Amino acid sequence: MTQLKPSIITLILSSFSAIIQAVLMSLITFKINHSFDLSIILLSFFITFILSFFVIYFLFNNIIFEKINKLYLIVKSQQPKEIPNTEFQLEEVDAMEQLEEEIKKLALERHKEAEQNRNLDSYRKEFLGNVSHELKTPIFNIQGYISTLIDGGINDPSINVEYLKRADKSVDRMIRIIDDLETISQLEVGTLELEIETYDIAQQIKDIIEALELQSSKKLIKLLTAKKYDKPIMVKADKFRIRQVLVNLITNSIKYGKEKGKTIVSINLFDEQVIIDIKDNGIGIDNKHLSRLFERFYRIDKGRSREQGGTGLGLAIVKHIIEAHGETIDVASTIGQGTTMSFTLKRGN
Repeated sequence: MTQLKPSIITLILSSFSAIIQAVLMSLITFKINHSFDLSIILLSFFITFILSFFVIYFLFNNIIFEKINKLYLIVKSQQPKEIPNTEFQLEEVDAMEQLEEEIKKLALERHKEAEQNRNLDSYRKEFLGNVSHELKTPIFNIQGYISTLIDGGINDPSINVEYLKRADKSVDRMIRIIDDLETISQLEVGTLELEIETYDIAQQIKDIIEALELQSSKKLIKLLTAKKYDKPIMVKADKFRIRQVLVNLITNSIKYGKEKGKTIVSINLFDEQVIIDIKDNGIGIDNKHLSRLFERFYRIDKGRSREQGGTGLGLAIVKHIIEAHGETIDVASTIGQGTTMSFTLKRGN
């Protein structure tokens, strides 16, 4: 629906008032003189029109629109700062139209916030359920092994040492989960300080590939770099934390890669950034899982993931480490063809 501007509203109201006054004046002159005096009627119309115009204009601008403008500024202050639109800067400003637009924007923002809060509440409940489940498994295992030993198994040399070793593994798993949760919490609140240095990312990748070759050889997976990278490629980052990122991503490509497959790590330079890609030809990931892949404890195949080991927090830590560097991480995948994990780092001198 087309909205009327204040000046048009003022003209309409002034004209309406003048017409009424002219009609009344014509009735009065007819009653007195039994005839119409056109000059008096026209004079009355114009005088009333001018007076009405200024009175109404004053009321609109100094009283009504002044309050509307104040309300507009209050609503505007609740909106995030943005670049002003100067496309129609020379056109007449309609305060009521602006106010309506800002209220709509504010309502939309509040709707989005409410939706986000509902999603966060859902994620919180899911996260608490996942934490309890992840901790419950090793705790029950430990309880079962200890109960068996207390009930006489401690005297059975065929199981006593084995059960103690299994209990020890479950304790280690609990410690890893707690350590990972602590790391994520520190990264989220910003209490974990990064030790930024300039170092050769190409050499670091070569060292990690060499360290993981034994693990990859069990599945006959080849770990390769896209090129030899004979010259140093310098980045500005926390060397220890980026090692965590690379180990996690390459290890994942081994875990979920297919036998006799391969994982290729490539390094590309783009302006002031270095882009690292970890590409495999494994089982791939369905698109419906990609948006939640970096959530804490999120598992695509829960049973198979737990069999592979890990705490379910690796990718969440990876994302937080990269974001703590002020960089980005992305994933692209096709079922049956493989997955590519890509992240950026600042280029060193």
